[in-house]
Amino acid sequence: MLRYRDISDIDIGKQQYHHNDDKTLTCPLSLLSKSSVNLTRTLAMSANKKNEEGLEHIRNAEKHLKTSLLKWRPDYDSAADEYNKAATCFRNAKNFAQCKECLLKSVDCYKQNRALFSAAKALDQAVLICKELGDLQDVASLAERAANMYQNHGSSDTAAASLDKAAKILEAQHPEQALKLFQHASEVAMIQDSSRQAAEYISKVARLHVKLQQYDLAADAIRRELGLHQQNESFQATGRLAVALVLVQLARGDVVAAEKAFKEWGNYCEAPEVQTLEMLLQAYDEEDPESAKRALNNPFIKHMDVEYAILARDMPLPEGISVPPKATVRENAAPSYVSPNSQTTATVQDRPEEKGESQKSEPKEGSDDEFEGGLC
Repeated sequence: MLRYRDISDIDIGKQQYHHNDDKTLTCPLSLLSKSSVNLTRTLAMSANKKNEEGLEHIRNAEKHLKTSLLKWRPDYDSAADEYNKAATCFRNAKNFAQCKECLLKSVDCYKQNRALFSAAKALDQAVLICKELGDLQDVASLAERAANMYQNHGSSDTAAASLDKAAKILEAQHPEQALKLFQHASEVAMIQDSSRQAAEYISKVARLHVKLQQYDLAADAIRRELGLHQQNESFQATGRLAVALVLVQLARGDVVAAEKAFKEWGNYCEAPEVQTLEMLLQAYDEEDPESAKRALNNPFIKHMDVEYAILARDMPLPEGISVPPKATVRENAAPSYVSPNSQTTATVQDRPEEKGESQKSEPKEGSDDEFEGGLC
């Protein structure tokens, strides 16, 4: 709403609008709807204009690719520039499918002209257009092609950065493809002896393995990252990773491996971290679920990377020996009812000796009768 102080009425076009006592200008909705319609028409006209400009650039590019009697070789450089201009026009017109097609054609022209760096840049743009389209199937292959071109050109750092950008695009919906791109980026960084950058990429690899519940591969990736941090003398990061390695080994169900990891890398941990790990390992060794739960709820573990915090939250606790609950006895309770028949049966059962003696006395009487008349 528009507010005015000293103006009694306002002329807009040929209509006159009066304000109320609260200095609020009242404007009909029809004017707003007309303005929105005009805006959409303007945007549509500009989009059509950009599409026409893009088509004109495509026609110019095709002319540069044609040969004649006096022109034996196509002009790939000029054609690539025209395709790039066409892609820019289609991108402004929100025609992303046509934009991607023009970028790929410019890549072919740059390759024919052996301009690998420019071709790789066009592939990076195609990756971003795939993100706008919502079609991520070609992202991994386009990123791999761009990285290879950057490496052949001698720009390995740019190749690793290109792989990293593409992997971040795929990380949410296609983590397995992002995993391969991060691994490739770490390998490229290792070739350039950039151990810090390689450690960053391997850290992403380890966290993705944890997210996918691939704990064996996650443990291997964490060990490689520990080695790189030790090489760079990043002792604080090494201590945090030692805690992560212990958690991963416990998630694997291997308490012995977790204890070995703590003995090997526990020297890099700070005092609170050491106390937490000792409490956690002792709880799993003694199968004490309550102590293990208290250790896993430590604020330090909760403030780790998201993947490790979720791992600690969902960690299976050790199963202790279940103790049966004691029977509760109420005070001043009435005695339980006892049937008189049960007393008689109990007395009979309590005197089995008398019953046995009576059974034994019967055969003795029979034996006396047999020898009563003597030998005759």
